[in-house]
Amino acid sequence: MSSAEYEKQLTQAGIHLTALRLLVWRTLRTEFQNAFSLADVEQKLPTVDRSSIFRSLVTFVSAKLLHEVDDGSGAQKYCVCHSHNTLHCHGHVHLTCRICHRTFCLVDVKIPPVPIPQGFAVEETEYIVKGICSDCATQQ
Repeated sequence: MSSAEYEKQLTQAGIHLTALRLLVWRTLRTEFQNAFSLADVEQKLPTVDRSSIFRSLVTFVSAKLLHEVDDGSGAQKYCVCHSHNTLHCHGHVHLTCRICHRTFCLVDVKIPPVPIPQGFAVEETEYIVKGICSDCATQQ
């Protein structure tokens, strides 16, 4: 993908374009196929200030270019929305490996409907499956 295409994605999402945001966005799109943490991004961008990376992540979440995943690891994780329809980011299952702590988006596995008591307003739904990923399973 060219720099112009990354710029277009950010501007179409309503994000004010800066060199830093472009760098962070390009890094997220090229370096991460699954969920990642702030620390993971810091490792890829060692010369960039942690707070600047964090502010970019928050901006991308607000613009629905990323979605947050609470996988129980204690570290907030994020996933890139890989389609033009960012609604795919919501309502799918995540798989977390209890050995390596990686989290995978299972975008084709939808969260099943859950009957909610009357008067209760759902704000978000998370569905995390914990187990052992194939890489860790072959190492045991």
